[in-house]
Parts: sequence; C-alpha cells; structure tokens
Amino acid sequence: MFKYVFIVLILFSFLKAQPVQPVRIHYDGGGDWYGNKTTWSNILKKARAEGGINTAEREISLKITDTEFKQYPIAYIAGHGNIAFSEQEVEVLRQYLISGGFLFADDDYGMDKSFRREMKKVFPELEFVELPFAHPIYNTFYKFDAGLPKVHEHDGGSPKGFGLIYKGRLICFYSFNTDISDGCEDQNIHNDPPAIREKALQMAVNILIYALLN
Repeated sequence: MFKYVFIVLILFSFLKAQPVQPVRIHYDGGGDWYGNKTTWSNILKKARAEGGINTAEREISLKITDTEFKQYPIAYIAGHGNIAFSEQEVEVLRQYLISGGFLFADDDYGMDKSFRREMKKVFPELEFVELPFAHPIYNTFYKFDAGLPKVHEHDGGSPKGFGLIYKGRLICFYSFNTDISDGCEDQNIHNDPPAIREKALQMAVNILIYALLN
C-alpha cells in the first residue's frame, strides 16, 4: 500500500452499501467492444482481496445513451477495431466526464486512430498528453516508478500512458502499446507470465482507485 492508502480506507467505508461497478461502453463502428470478457472480474476480485474495496463481481455493459450510464463512476472502453460515437453520445460522454465521471481506455492494438478521432469530438479543445511517471495514477495503491508495465509487444517500444485533463482534473486515462486488459484476463487465455499478469492487475487496480478518488 502506498500513496492515498488512508484516504482509500476512509472512502470505501462509505461505499459498503453500494458496490463499485465499472460500465463497459457498448460502442458502434464495428470494433469488438465486447472483448476481454474476464478482465474486469479479475480486476474487481483483486481490488476486493487486496484493497478491501466493496465491488461488484463484474462490470456492466451499456451504451453511452442508456439512462443508467451516468450512475457508474468509471467507464471502460477497449478493442481492436473502429469506434464511432453518435452526436448524442458525444454530448452525453462529455457531460459525464466533466461532471465527475472517469474513462479508462485501453488499446487492445488497433483502436488508436478511431478512439483519438472520436474523443476529439467529445473534447475538441483538449489534446492527449503523456503523463509523467510521478503522476498519482502510477502510485495510488501500487507503485510503478517507470509508468505502465509492458504486457504485449505489439509494435515494440515502451508503453505509453496518456491523459485528457479538463480544468486540472484527469478525466480520461488511455493506456497504449501495452494491453493492460489482456494482461488481466484469466491466465489460460493469453498465457502471460504470472509476473506480467500481476503487474497488469496491479495497474488496473490503481486506475480504478484513482478514478474513485478523483
């Protein structure tokens, strides 16, 4: 346990009656929004076991325009293919994020171009910036002195953690060139080494806790 641990314990004492549950974005455009089927069940299990967080068993999947979407504190989007937001989804997602919601986006290898294009519609005034390794998201619960762990090779090179910052607040964290989601899946799906899988799960728990604290 590292930075914010006491704040975390206080915060989650108030969350006992309402389990934390992320919402997976069911988007249009043809991309596989539904992939990584075991990712969140494993993240939430680790958050319960090691963070003492009261969580649901798994995420819920909704379209951005579904009435219930805004009630979830953290939204998740991932995939390999194209992402497309309607005008209404653009408006709802913007309002969700500036009103306290948080978006965790994880490039499974192939969604980068369309995701950046669609988020530019949501926040035309903002640019993704690479976050420094000292950013709290890398140190909220587990410590990552060198930023994101590298899970899958993809194009090689270092993984990148990008953020959208609105009025001083990080509203979207975008993990690129690593594939945190795959690293969090059941062991037999990708056969990642246990140490790599552990790092992916730890980073995902950091993201979850950061989203709830901010």
